[in-house]
Amino acid sequence: MSEKYDVVVIGAGPAGYVASIKAAQLGFKTACVEQWLDEKGKVQLGGTCLNVGCIPSKALLDSSHKYAEARDGLEIHGISVKKPTIDVPLMLARKQTIVDQLTGGIAGLFKHNGVTAISGKGKVLVGAKVEVTNAAGEVMEIEADKIIVAAGSLPVNIPPAPIDNEYIIDSTGALELTDVPGRLGVIGAGVIGLELGSVWRRLGSEVVMLEALDTFLPMMDIQIAKETGKILKKQGLDIRLGARVTKAEVKKGKVEVTYSTAEGEHTESFDKLIVAVGRKPHSEGLFATDSGLTLDERGYIYVNEYCETEAPNVYAVGDVVRGPMLAHKGSEEGVMVVERIAGKQAQMNYDCIPSVIYTHPEIAAVGKTEQELKADGVEYKIGVFPFAASGRALAANDSEGMVKLIAHAETDRILGCHIVGPSAADLVQQVVIAMEFGSSAEDLALTVFSHPALSEAVHEAALAVDGQAIHIANRKKR
Repeated sequence: MSEKYDVVVIGAGPAGYVASIKAAQLGFKTACVEQWLDEKGKVQLGGTCLNVGCIPSKALLDSSHKYAEARDGLEIHGISVKKPTIDVPLMLARKQTIVDQLTGGIAGLFKHNGVTAISGKGKVLVGAKVEVTNAAGEVMEIEADKIIVAAGSLPVNIPPAPIDNEYIIDSTGALELTDVPGRLGVIGAGVIGLELGSVWRRLGSEVVMLEALDTFLPMMDIQIAKETGKILKKQGLDIRLGARVTKAEVKKGKVEVTYSTAEGEHTESFDKLIVAVGRKPHSEGLFATDSGLTLDERGYIYVNEYCETEAPNVYAVGDVVRGPMLAHKGSEEGVMVVERIAGKQAQMNYDCIPSVIYTHPEIAAVGKTEQELKADGVEYKIGVFPFAASGRALAANDSEGMVKLIAHAETDRILGCHIVGPSAADLVQQVVIAMEFGSSAEDLALTVFSHPALSEAVHEAALAVDGQAIHIANRKKR
């Protein structure tokens, strides 16, 4: 007789492990199925985010930023140091220590909350059953009242640049380079490409980014994207737009890349090539054909606004469903689903999900962009405040970028906020909270902010929406 659980979660990434813990906290007998194994063959929790994504990349971003600051950014403070050196293996060891601490922490939380971790690849069967195949090929079947699919995503590979894990690598391999490449190519100038390119540029690589699109960061507000492009190019990132890679070959220890632009065909040679063209849902082989689950044309599991699939008692959350591939989006979907299973009327506000690119300065956004509002015919007003006018940013010698707040022209309700600048990830969260409560730009403008603080830039942008900023000259109203 197979084991029976109230809730079975497939996947132990941010969406899956959070859903598992929440289910256990609400009194459900819960199991979490995960196929990732560590070097000892033990189930590894945390998914892409904790193991080879969000956390390790931020560790390297912070380490590389400190190195670059020691090399280039301290003299203005009156601090002189001898020429700094970088110990890449030690930097990687620190990164791994952080990963181990956090993944071990999830294991501890599973134990504390009574979640059963099951090692193997999960597959949804008809009748709310899950087939689990472990690393040895052994198959078991478990029953569930409810199933939550949180299988995550995988890097997208492209035929012109086949991954060989030595010279041509994906985002995972880019986190394990033990030497600083002299010349580094990056295919893709999106979130992953910019973060990884920034790490190795700071450490000394000449970085060339080949982006097939003609527009830089098209998902961001156009004004913020343009400002970001200027800043990153000044840092030495060679970003080439409209550059479509047609071939990548390893020749005599180098990667020869051929790409085409409007001007014709070009060839470049690199020591390493990172393929960072995005991620795809990890939905292949995830369910039996008669399970009732269906995929859209891009491989996402079809769900409604409550993350219910077309199969009875089966839900799907995180990167395997529509919407941005963001760890926090998946986590909150997992919580929503579990609370609805428990009979609560939980729901997600998809209009208030922030996104961040962890370059330096950071880029963060929530809500609508100016170009989206124009396309929808929505009347709006904007307030912009540059960090160059922020006393706290100037004191820290970190004053590039701006805060842009967008509000409805008639109701003054905040429609979006877009930031490039220091601590953008933390600053945008203040606006996320305001939007969640339906605040107006005036509400933020009337709020008392600490001085001196970077968050004053948010306050001033809110004031600027109606031409009332104090620390910049306001635009004349038409």
